[in-house]
Amino acid sequence: MDAKKLILFMTLFGCNAYAHEAADSLSYQLQEIVVNANQPATKLVGSTLVTTIPGSNLANLGTAIDVLSLLPMIKVDDLAVSVIGKNNAEIYIDGRPMRDELELQQILSTNLQTIEVLMSPGAAYDSTTDAVIRIITRPGFIQGFSLTDQFRLQCRRKWSMMDYLSLSYRVNRWEFFLNGVFNYNNSLSKGKTINSLVYNNEATTVGSSQLNHSPSVAATLKGGFNYSHEGQSFGAYYRYNPERGRFKNTGAEWIDDFSPIERVIHNRIRAHGHLISAYYENTFADKYKLHFDGDFSRSFSSGTVKTFYPESSIADVNSADERESSLLAGKLTLEFPLWQGEFVGGTQASFTQSALDFRMFNAQVGEYIPSAKTDARQSSSALFASWSRMFGKLSLSVGARYEFVDYDFSVDGTRDENISRRDHLLTPDFSLGYSFNDDSQISFSYKSATVRPPYSQLTGALNYVGSHEIEGGNAALRDERMHDFQLFSMWRGVMMQADFTRANDTYAFIKEIHEASDLQLIMHPVNIDVSALSVFLIWSQPVKFWTPNLTLGVYRQWLEIDGIKHNKPIFSYYFDNTISLPRDWSITANMGGRSQGDMHTNRFGATWFTMDASVNKGLLNNALTLKLSATDIFNTSNHNWTMNTGGIFVDKRQSYDYRGVSLSIIYNLNPRKSQYHGSSASQSELDRL
Repeated sequence: MDAKKLILFMTLFGCNAYAHEAADSLSYQLQEIVVNANQPATKLVGSTLVTTIPGSNLANLGTAIDVLSLLPMIKVDDLAVSVIGKNNAEIYIDGRPMRDELELQQILSTNLQTIEVLMSPGAAYDSTTDAVIRIITRPGFIQGFSLTDQFRLQCRRKWSMMDYLSLSYRVNRWEFFLNGVFNYNNSLSKGKTINSLVYNNEATTVGSSQLNHSPSVAATLKGGFNYSHEGQSFGAYYRYNPERGRFKNTGAEWIDDFSPIERVIHNRIRAHGHLISAYYENTFADKYKLHFDGDFSRSFSSGTVKTFYPESSIADVNSADERESSLLAGKLTLEFPLWQGEFVGGTQASFTQSALDFRMFNAQVGEYIPSAKTDARQSSSALFASWSRMFGKLSLSVGARYEFVDYDFSVDGTRDENISRRDHLLTPDFSLGYSFNDDSQISFSYKSATVRPPYSQLTGALNYVGSHEIEGGNAALRDERMHDFQLFSMWRGVMMQADFTRANDTYAFIKEIHEASDLQLIMHPVNIDVSALSVFLIWSQPVKFWTPNLTLGVYRQWLEIDGIKHNKPIFSYYFDNTISLPRDWSITANMGGRSQGDMHTNRFGATWFTMDASVNKGLLNNALTLKLSATDIFNTSNHNWTMNTGGIFVDKRQSYDYRGVSLSIIYNLNPRKSQYHGSSASQSELDRL
């Protein structure tokens, strides 16, 4: 749960080590961009940053993810891509959503055409989408056989490895592809938690220590086909994801001045998922483009948790859970020119179910963490439309999305009328931009959205983490209503983004006393209202073979809970550098840091300086790429935080294994751009599952 609490903070400041899934693809066309040789030509078109890659210093850098790591407003950490100042960035490759971060390493930088960053996505995207990265590859298909293999060996506190193999065969109008990924991840982290409170009118301290060892094995097998002829195309694929993991937490817990008691937690997880996706696209009358996407997903996971105290008479606490989820979704869109602009309209529908069977085998603990079966079902349907047009130097985009949602929640087979609900939602968006000249642009945008919490937080299930501590979800969480105002400007190599967000009923974690026969502390999410302002200044001006990228930022929120203000601002900086050398060598050195400050209910510790570096070498005309990387070189990354809610002050000290080295070997035989040409019918629901 500690890692979950960090996701929002790490994403906003570009240090998110978690993979982001991508969403549906529907967008208007941007005006043509002029290429300046030897310089990454980045322009602001409306509220979209467009960078042209051919002829620039980035063209021979290696792979797409290497290029993304050096673009303005984009941050890459541990292969996870984020947009600075945005909570949820989605990635599209040639109009289709990216389903796996490894796809970015399959695309060579020499095959890139443009990379577009939509800072204010319109109504055609899911309401949870805060930013969109669109990657467009260079045109042209290669007939016959294509192969890509990537191997990565990583050493941090433990060894990890990954191998990705992609095979495809194109003949005439048909293309067949098969991908496989094997990933062995072995991580180690440690921490210490001190809870200070007043209980029964006495100052009380509840503490615990953790040493977490989390080895896991995951794989992906994906196969499909495409067919394209005279404006029509269709295709489908099937994906299977098995996963096995075991978690061991060795530590101790104590209360006040009593001697610590050794505690061991064993957690085993088994999971697998199936996804079938299909699409059909037809362009008719030379201007109307009809596109349909359909998805069916089904996943199952089971886990067992055993907590025992080797040197104490405390009884073992054993529990088990089984989760089953499914999704059926469809999306139909129509795109055509209208009033000298571009119109996109369509409809979308989905049905989602997530069921959890939780069983607690310790009768005493079961009094406050009971066994339960919960079932969450949601049916939704939406209509959306957007229109964009260029008026000389002025760009305009307007859109709206209407959605009906029927949410049904039951516990042990009985519908909960207080939580189940029906909503009618209308969310508009607006963007206006002006280009003074090729070096100076400005844009303003507004977006309203409804953001739903993940299903893992809506089950309400509680987890035993110690004799005095509980963690869990909150079935009563309401949907967030968000209003976002953004100002973006660019002058030569300097950019400025100012973003003000008002979020009603967003969720944040708090810690408070849980009703039980003895002292129990519970950490769980609750709805809060928060306003936040973020301002970022970016400078990017390539100088011959050197491409620097400097970002200065500040985040400040307005939040008060129970008379306590959580308003301390966070200042941050990033300084990314790439040096392109002869004979296809390149070197990167990326530095960054942040001050102490508040993000929702957490006050995160300061990290004044961190540094990552890499050396990249292209061989065989860049068909073979070797890359040696080092992360958190000086072991200075700080992941500590405090929390002051519900009369409880929490001081969390934790250390992750981010410091390490990795070797990547990528081989491409007849590399080809995107394979599956469809999109996703309801990516936001897939993300929530």
